[in-house]
Amino acid sequence: MLYYVSMKSKQDNKNYSAMGKARAKSLSSAQRSDIAKKAAEERWNNTIPEALSEGEMPLGENNLTCVVLPDETRVISQAAFLGAIGRSRSFRGGTGITATEMPFFLQSSIFQPYKDEVSMMPTDVIEYRTKTGKRATGYNALLLPAVAELYLKIRDDCLSKGLTVPSRLQPYITASDILIRGLAEVGIIALVDEATGYQHLRAKNALANILEEFIAKEIRPWVKTFPSEYYENLFRFYGMDFPRNTVKKPQFFGTLTNDIIYSRLAPGVLDELKRQTPRNNKGKLKQHLHRRLTEESGHPKLKEHLSVVIALMKISPDYKTFHAYLDRTLPRYNTTLQMPLGDELK
Repeated sequence: MLYYVSMKSKQDNKNYSAMGKARAKSLSSAQRSDIAKKAAEERWNNTIPEALSEGEMPLGENNLTCVVLPDETRVISQAAFLGAIGRSRSFRGGTGITATEMPFFLQSSIFQPYKDEVSMMPTDVIEYRTKTGKRATGYNALLLPAVAELYLKIRDDCLSKGLTVPSRLQPYITASDILIRGLAEVGIIALVDEATGYQHLRAKNALANILEEFIAKEIRPWVKTFPSEYYENLFRFYGMDFPRNTVKKPQFFGTLTNDIIYSRLAPGVLDELKRQTPRNNKGKLKQHLHRRLTEESGHPKLKEHLSVVIALMKISPDYKTFHAYLDRTLPRYNTTLQMPLGDELK
């Protein structure tokens, strides 16, 4: 009987295999690809942790996207991490590296004398799911100050030996110096608040605001100027999901911003900003235009303008409606205002 069952089981397996092959042949390549993709996603979702909580902290020109995982690991998204230490936010395909490979920003020979310090850092890439189920990668938040401290140690060692700090490291050292001092200020405030119980009373984003204020005092190019709400609404108008784990935006957003913001700030300001802002060898601007605005009047005017723009965005269901409101409220300089006709704003 046992032999009979065993033989029957083998026959069933053959039948199932034949059925599976027959079904696969009946499907198109697109259908087979879709099934395989869904199966892979299901396996991935069962093994990769989902963020318990997530948020963004203002840090320089962009937000620092961060999450807390079920094991209480604090994670900073990969793109935000690279930007925070002054690195390019673009990296080699996929996640840039495998989970156990040394991050590319620590692979330079300059770090060879510090291999013991590097070996103690939590350098593994961490994969996780956002609250919306999207796949994301990042680093342990403790790696950020560790890498920043390492850059500063390299600087200090060079200076103590009478050597010149390599020019290629200077942007990363500058970013690290600002970051460490900003985190130190926030850290002592957080410790006092916890010791006194004040952390239960302070505003949710109070520490983030303190860090942003500190950095603003240190160096203007690092200060976040355009609120996330501005870009969130642009993505909404064009029916696209707002990306939480990357700072990349559609290229045409730059053209929209020139129209929405700079052409309406003051007469001739857009042309003058473009003239003064340096370009790379491909003709692209090296800096955001707002970095050329003056502290005394340019930036306050920009902030005021942005507040009106975002208010109009919030009450507009689509881009056409928003742009019609914009033309009436903040018309371009040196253009004739068109009067709305019929159902233009409906």
